[in-house]
Amino acid sequence: MERWRGQDDIPSDWGRCVLTIGVFDGVHRGHAELIARAVKAGRARGVPIVLMTFDPHPMEVVFPGSHPAQLTTLPRRAELVEELGVDVFLVMPFNTDFMKLTPERYIHELLVERLHALDVVVGENFTFGKKAAGNVATLRKAGERLGFAVESVSLVTEHHQTETVTFSSTYIRACVDAGDVVAAAEALGRPHRVEGVVVRGEGRGRSLGYPTANVAPPMYAAIPADGVYAAWFTVLAPGPGTGSVLPGRRHPAAVSIGTNPTFSGRTRTVEAFVLDIEADLYGQHVAVDFVARLRGQERFDSVDTLIEAMGRDTAKAKAILAAQS
Repeated sequence: MERWRGQDDIPSDWGRCVLTIGVFDGVHRGHAELIARAVKAGRARGVPIVLMTFDPHPMEVVFPGSHPAQLTTLPRRAELVEELGVDVFLVMPFNTDFMKLTPERYIHELLVERLHALDVVVGENFTFGKKAAGNVATLRKAGERLGFAVESVSLVTEHHQTETVTFSSTYIRACVDAGDVVAAAEALGRPHRVEGVVVRGEGRGRSLGYPTANVAPPMYAAIPADGVYAAWFTVLAPGPGTGSVLPGRRHPAAVSIGTNPTFSGRTRTVEAFVLDIEADLYGQHVAVDFVARLRGQERFDSVDTLIEAMGRDTAKAKAILAAQS
């Protein structure tokens, strides 16, 4: 899959394509349906499928300081859409100039002159251009005049007992924020992942008999609610440390998120106790895929009581993850 950043990366001799547009944060089940429609159209027409996304999140530019919690990093997003059949991953820098493009200029300059779109596949609630003045109807009207087709895809919903859930990035962020990683995984189609680099922490876990990898996530990462979780731990790429863990192989882990209230901590951390390895993980780029929440954050009256709880957490995590292997 080709990866382009901005209009300057689009080849001057670029031919026709099927285009799908959106933020695609999370690449959840709703996004997968959208991408599947684009892939089907592209294969039928014998042209490449281009997915256009944005960086930073448009909300951060339109309303500075309101950047939503990020469900996926851009590299992870690219990996996921490639698995779904996308041929080109185009990241458009979303800045004030881009934000001011009228819907007419957006369509003419980008979709027609640069990308030569044959089909444009978007969600039914898609808006674009200055002050979000463009919508699916705007696209269809322009397509009739400029020679491209438009397909809008309905939001994916599912019935859950007494309510109907619409799978969206907003819904998934709410699930993650509440610690409901099971519901988040159901909407994503896979466990929610937090990536980061392993950094040195207080070293307290080792003294308690549970050495942990302190994972420092990127800015805006969607971190689950404070508590203890069963999760899969994967080294994505070796860092400067020696490390003895093979990249790409997942390992069971018990993960604590919070401020360590038993020790009157104030800094919120993500600490993973990897159950089946002992290795130098400092500097490694890793991923934590959350499977189940074991309990909320607690303050224990003594270190011994905390150690006992950590033993129970480890046993529960091991049992949950063993059932999935």
